[in-house]
Amino acid sequence: MDQIEKRNDRHLTMAELLERIKTREIDTVVVCFTDMQGRLQGKRLHGQYFTDVVVDHGTEGCNYLLAVDVDMNTVDGYAISSWERGYGDMEFVLDERTIRVLTHLPATAMVQCDLVWLDHSPVLQSPRAILSKQLDRAAGHGWQALAGTELEFIAFDTTYEDAADLGWRNLTPVNQYNVDYSILGTSRAEPLLRAIRNTMYDAGLDVEGAKGECNLGQHEVGFLYADALTTADNHSVYKTVAKEIAAQQGRSITFMAKYNEREGSSCHIHLSLRGTDGSLVFWDQDKNQRTPLYDQFVAGILATMADFTLFYAPNVNSYKRFAKGSFAPTAIAWGLDNRTCAVRLVGHGAGARMENRVPGADVNPYLALAAMVAGGLHGIEQQLPLEAELVGNAYESDKPHVPSTMHEARERFATSALARAAFGDEVVDHYTNMADVELAAYGATVTDWELRRGFERL
Repeated sequence: MDQIEKRNDRHLTMAELLERIKTREIDTVVVCFTDMQGRLQGKRLHGQYFTDVVVDHGTEGCNYLLAVDVDMNTVDGYAISSWERGYGDMEFVLDERTIRVLTHLPATAMVQCDLVWLDHSPVLQSPRAILSKQLDRAAGHGWQALAGTELEFIAFDTTYEDAADLGWRNLTPVNQYNVDYSILGTSRAEPLLRAIRNTMYDAGLDVEGAKGECNLGQHEVGFLYADALTTADNHSVYKTVAKEIAAQQGRSITFMAKYNEREGSSCHIHLSLRGTDGSLVFWDQDKNQRTPLYDQFVAGILATMADFTLFYAPNVNSYKRFAKGSFAPTAIAWGLDNRTCAVRLVGHGAGARMENRVPGADVNPYLALAAMVAGGLHGIEQQLPLEAELVGNAYESDKPHVPSTMHEARERFATSALARAAFGDEVVDHYTNMADVELAAYGATVTDWELRRGFERL
């Protein structure tokens, strides 16, 4: 078989994986893809079956996996999957660059997949395909996108089962006070944080470290930037593995954007372009300043921010995070190292990059990165001028606002000529329907807030 270059020496080649299966060091292979909601979906295959059948002939899964709500209910409105179409299969195409060992599980490896139809045409609505299309556009210019995601979560000394029995209320956080940058506070959660760090390193991620955050029990594990597709792949694996490790320790983790009325959990995304030869695109070394291409890229991000917000904030709960004075942005503006803006520019030289502060921890990394690359390329291709830097408090500015509800974001996305030009009608219609399903479910729900206010007093 052809040898495919590994992303780093902690990944396995297919030949190495098959050898470990042969020696019984690996007996289970997780074959998976990332769905619309950002979750890993797939199968656990016996190692020998993987060797004998799947490597050469592949495996399939029902196409409803890209046409369900978060509860895995089949819902109407999707062109690719329905009762009328018979809920047929998609083929999982193994991406050998993603083979990794999962050391928190016995004798287990994982490989991530692309999705194609049975005639081998791509499933355009797959999040990984949506990002790959935008990365191919960048490559057409001679550029690659480098990205890092800063993903926060809240951890509880409560099992997932007990959390469900408690209605996900009154859980015990792993910290009872603000532990932002606190060494003492993070030590309380170190058994969990250490297990996540070391497991993810073994799985091929380049771990930077862990730090506490502001909400009770809130933490962040940071990873080194990589090319955008690798970052999205790693992000999806990390979210799943972190939850699995928490469950093994009798704990639980949530990546909700807004778990309670305190600080939300963000996913700040850092992005820059490099030449495919490694040359700098965003920085002029001779002049020691930003390049015109960098400014145009940022201008494109700002120009498309409202239209593409659905890809940055994909759930009803996402919009609860956008609050004045919360470190979550409300104003579509940019600033130099200004955390009140939606876009923050940091670094210089090879480290010059933009930070998108809009996404929350519930974001699908493939969709958010696709939106950022598409927006930036729009700015470059149209040579958009960059507006003046916002100096001061963006919350008090007169800048346009990020959509404040999912309904508003849905309308901007569905009617956006920019979105349809960048992603195609099939993708826009698919994710508009996803928003419609989410909004309908939320609209039909009687919340505890309504019961508390209205049961007796109204």
